[in-house]
Amino acid sequence: MRQSKLFTKTRREAPKDEVSQNAQLLIRAGYISKEMAGVYDLLPLGLRVYKKIENIIREEMNMLGGQEVLFSVLQDPEIWKATDRWDEKKVDVWLKTKLANDTELGLAFTHEEPITRMLANHVSSYRDLPKYIYHFQLKFRNELRAKSGVMRVREFVMKDLYSFTRTEQELNDFYTATGVAYENVFRRVGIGEMTYLTFASGGVFSKFSHEFQCISTAGEDTIYIDTEKRIAVNEEVLTDEVLKDLELDRGKLVEAKAIEIGNIFKLGTKYSSALGLTYKDETGKDSPVYMGSYGIGLVRLMGTIVEVLCDDKGIVWPETVAPYTVHLINLAQSDEKKNVFAEELYRDLVNAGVEVLYDDRDARAGEKFADSDLMGLPYRIIVGKETSADSIEVVKRADGKKASLSREQIIAGAFSKI
Repeated sequence: MRQSKLFTKTRREAPKDEVSQNAQLLIRAGYISKEMAGVYDLLPLGLRVYKKIENIIREEMNMLGGQEVLFSVLQDPEIWKATDRWDEKKVDVWLKTKLANDTELGLAFTHEEPITRMLANHVSSYRDLPKYIYHFQLKFRNELRAKSGVMRVREFVMKDLYSFTRTEQELNDFYTATGVAYENVFRRVGIGEMTYLTFASGGVFSKFSHEFQCISTAGEDTIYIDTEKRIAVNEEVLTDEVLKDLELDRGKLVEAKAIEIGNIFKLGTKYSSALGLTYKDETGKDSPVYMGSYGIGLVRLMGTIVEVLCDDKGIVWPETVAPYTVHLINLAQSDEKKNVFAEELYRDLVNAGVEVLYDDRDARAGEKFADSDLMGLPYRIIVGKETSADSIEVVKRADGKKASLSREQIIAGAFSKI
């Protein structure tokens, strides 16, 4: 991509009504655009980051045996009435709409009901189970206080995984495996070290559910961390009984603010019983299917990466999710020979399979460097008037480390070793 061709532009200042750091930086750097409170668009660079995150999650879900589907956003009220979740007095996040004939429909905030009804058409015997089904789908939530930038919004994409198993033990085994897969996701997107498996309320389904909380002063939750065991407890369930169950010493726990970036729940048989999802076991007896639900908000995860890894100059993307690996900056457009050198280096990097954003704009060096810092691509390669085939400056965005590499080394990918 040539930066001169991008329709998006960087901004020196964020919108005055945007107070969260994640949204300020993403807007200024040209990754997202704000439509209204709690509603954001993904621009070309932002969509590339989103797709990288999506693919990492997809790979981990597929390794669990997950099958990807895509469910509708429009919801049939009848299945939600069957589980007693249609009434706004009981579920206050519904956004609903009406057809021209006054028929009321819901805009999905989650998908337990429709995916359970669907599976009832495909499961009849114990031989049909277990099954693990997931999708990436829009959600709508009637958030009265949309805040924290892309963290708490009214329209967003969630990865939902739903497990359907024969027994509680099968559910428990898959639940544990999914927790490991989530840890892999957060490690791969660059925030594994600061993310903790966190015990939270299990509601009516189980004693505990589990959240994955990433340490950040921008977080809305307070958690208490055992750094040696790498587990945490949400403040909402921090009691002597819980600490005893988990064999945790209150005196060793560290209090911290954190952002919830994923959650997993054991649902038991509540939805399967209400919607008729049963199977015949080996003896011919009808039994309800055990279910689990596992979610990650993709743009929320993107915003969390920005919050916890940024510095005073801008965003710092890990290589795994950066929109481009290299920011090639041409400072020598006025020097025909060096300009050709930069163009050829760009072409060779692309041909070598390197993802490159090429700053070919007619702009001052200071502006290009400031934009590069703000946008946060992992490596900056600079072509200036003193550049030669044997000496090209490379800068690592995360720590500012510099190296002088030859053209051949750069094309071979040696920049990733500095």
